[in-house]
Amino acid sequence: MQETRLDVARIQAARRVIDPVFLDTPLYRCEALEPGLGCTVSIKLETANPVRSFKARGTELVTSLLADSGSRAVVCASAGNLGQALAWSGRGRGLDVTVVASRFAPAAKLDRIRALDAKVELVDGDLDVARERAAALAQHHDIRLVEDSLDIETCEGAATIGLELADTVAAAPPFDTVLIALGGGALATGVGHVLKARAPDTEVICTQPLGAPAMTRSWHERRVVNTDSTNTIADGVAGRRPIPAVLNDLLVVADDAVLVQEASIITGMRMLRDDAGLIVEPSAALGIAAILEDRDRFAGRRVVTIVCGSNVDLDAYHHWVDAAPPVRT
Repeated sequence: MQETRLDVARIQAARRVIDPVFLDTPLYRCEALEPGLGCTVSIKLETANPVRSFKARGTELVTSLLADSGSRAVVCASAGNLGQALAWSGRGRGLDVTVVASRFAPAAKLDRIRALDAKVELVDGDLDVARERAAALAQHHDIRLVEDSLDIETCEGAATIGLELADTVAAAPPFDTVLIALGGGALATGVGHVLKARAPDTEVICTQPLGAPAMTRSWHERRVVNTDSTNTIADGVAGRRPIPAVLNDLLVVADDAVLVQEASIITGMRMLRDDAGLIVEPSAALGIAAILEDRDRFAGRRVVTIVCGSNVDLDAYHHWVDAAPPVRT
């Protein structure tokens, strides 16, 4: 495999640092989903933990290193999940955590960050505007800025999910394809790196909303493609400016990157609720949406979708899932 920034030995070592509550998450076949999708579907469930997403696998590494070095404070920009994870990990290691977020971020995510004793600063604008403010705070106060996907710890923490999947493949090959939500790229590059090293026959497909296509367009054009705006309910993956180093890693480990429509994301959320008993945020339904939009591609295949987060405003959730008509397949 070509070089990436990631290293399997470091990823294995990460398991000794990450709190076990975030490791060895459930992986199970969900037969109830299969009649509506036309393929064998397994779920890798990354929501059954104290922060309801995979992000703490990375923040556990970051905060462990900071605490060991004597640091006392840290700042990040977040759509919600990274901030909550950093707040949880930082509180446990005695760090002062500041999270910069858009004032349009889901209130439920912001409330949970505050409940974990982190300071929240809101900006007018999207996640990329929040990143600019977080960088300014880090420079002004001389503290660590955690940059999701750029910081290798966030990628290698997420990559421990790949170790768990690869171990399953080695024991009894149960799947051909892994569907991974694509935003900044930490999850996709991390999981993809391990699978290409340990289970190279497994197809790695990234999926992103049509209304936030920057990283997918960049992958297809093999260069950074910025967008002026985003328009998606999947706020967790709604970036406009791909990071060049992360794109370079993604070009090595991803077999494809696809865009899906909002209606398919909502139908995926509804299917995960009705058929799997899971209340998830829009980003977590991207894999199901990808199958819905290209059933022929996945017909008869054994697919794993990583359900990556369940931090969702319930009023918005019910508005989307109960009001919108299902996608016809």
